[in-house]
Amino acid sequence: MPDTTIHLALTDDWELRGNGSGRIAQIQFHPMKELRRIYESYGVRSTFNVEVMQQLAFRKFQDKHKELKPLADEWDDHVREAFRHGQDIQLHVHPQWSKVQYKNGRWILSGDWALPNYDQDTAYSMLAESKTYLEELLHPLDPAYRCVAFRAGASIIAPSKFALSLLVKLGIVFDMSIVGGLSVNTRNLRFDYTDCEESFLPFYPLMEDARRVSDKTEPIICVPIFHFTLSRRQSFRQTVLKAVRQAGQKSSRGAKENEGKTDYANQEWAEVGRSSRLARVYDKAIRPSLAGKYMVADISQLDYAGLKEMIAAIRLRARATKLSCVPVILTNHSKYIKDFFDIERFIAEISKAVDIKFATLTELAERLQAGEYPVRKA
Repeated sequence: MPDTTIHLALTDDWELRGNGSGRIAQIQFHPMKELRRIYESYGVRSTFNVEVMQQLAFRKFQDKHKELKPLADEWDDHVREAFRHGQDIQLHVHPQWSKVQYKNGRWILSGDWALPNYDQDTAYSMLAESKTYLEELLHPLDPAYRCVAFRAGASIIAPSKFALSLLVKLGIVFDMSIVGGLSVNTRNLRFDYTDCEESFLPFYPLMEDARRVSDKTEPIICVPIFHFTLSRRQSFRQTVLKAVRQAGQKSSRGAKENEGKTDYANQEWAEVGRSSRLARVYDKAIRPSLAGKYMVADISQLDYAGLKEMIAAIRLRARATKLSCVPVILTNHSKYIKDFFDIERFIAEISKAVDIKFATLTELAERLQAGEYPVRKA
């Protein structure tokens, strides 16, 4: 029997794309139904981190644009139905929805993408309104329900003089925005988590910089999203498959959603300062094939072989702690899922593992509060 039990939290950032594009039925409603089917088939309870600022925008414009109200109502229905069937619901906020217009059937988002860039009162208003909406939606099903976990849009929580304190004020038990090793520099986002002092175990953060571990007990805990290095072989294979898939999309007719996804990735996520074609080829293809590829543990970005490598990396890190049990959070962006078959195969396999127990974020919060997991201090 293994020495360390892994309490694995499957989470999904349930949202439209960061610029507001995408057909909600295709990239939100359908994937949630498929994920629920898979999880519930194997007795797995997961967590959907639902993007509420988006829903508030739908509600704001629904009287003027009649097509929005049925979609907003269906959003509510999907959240309630998932919760009713045992899935957890927690809070995810992209602040760019704070300044939004709806023109010619398209969302135009002009708000800053980073929560720490807002003034404290504006940030609190966004968080409080989103949390209230979610709790009022689910209280008729369970009066005890509350938001206890939070993930910032694009993971941007640090550094910030006030973000963690606002979460404490709102009753959030833990934040899961930190992803060790992640660094982003695009036209909308700039942050650097390559030097985080803790990237695996729960820890008490410095209240003004969650990249650092506090030397005392703080009123909030950080639980990082897992990350790992994909092997050179799988990195090369992933690059080839992606190239083949993109070539197929370009040659197919009527692939507007795929085209929109590609345009979004190119426009919003292109690294500033790495604009030359040669630099992009090196970053995306050559370097990973030589040294392996840094990966956030996002199940939407991994095929079955990659998921197997991910769980092996989790086991290695968990057993190295020599603790009896550790919480591990995986993320997912269902809007990007290409193949549910690989995910179902992965879930079917690990649901039988004796060293893995699935947990919702609400359950992790309860165990953290009960002291079942050691929380690191500096």
